Amino acid sequence: MCNGENYYSEEETLVALRARARDLLDDFHQLRRREGEARNAIIRELFGQVGERFHISGRFACDYGHNIRVGENFYMNTDGVILDCAPVTIGDNCLIGPQVGIYTAGHPLDLTLRKSVEFAKPITIGDECWIGGHATINPGVTLGNNVVVASGSVVTKSFGDNVVIGGNPAKILRHLAVEA
Repeated sequence: MCNGENYYSEEETLVALRARARDLLDDFHQLRRREGEARNAIIRELFGQVGERFHISGRFACDYGHNIRVGENFYMNTDGVILDCAPVTIGDNCLIGPQVGIYTAGHPLDLTLRKSVEFAKPITIGDECWIGGHATINPGVTLGNNVVVASGSVVTKSFGDNVVIGGNPAKILRHLAVEA
């Protein structure tokens, strides 16, 4: 699965891993915002790696959790979804807007295969990125450092550093100046 090969999502081990993640997320969602350290402890247990400073606001969903790695000063607004059937790596100082979907999972175009298997491709998001609300990041995408994704965008391909991207499918809207 994590190598991008077709896999059967109802395989016993995968079902158990998803159940573990959902149990942890149920616990996470039962806590109030003022119980921030308890909420963070659950995310530390759920994610594969997390920096010292991070915040996930409101509700959040993922498939497994252990395939998610986030850096320092990570912020995800409410109703974020990370389908982490393959690794998702997010750098330092990243802001994720509300209702953003980060999806590593995909389905074959061939109808016969689509009925029985899935595939997943990793997603990498560099440092200093800002992803606007309702944006979608599709399987296999890599975003460089200092990338801004406009709200509502659908990102279907990779982009390098220092750009603002937007649209469906996303394209470069402008280049950003690099601080010295």
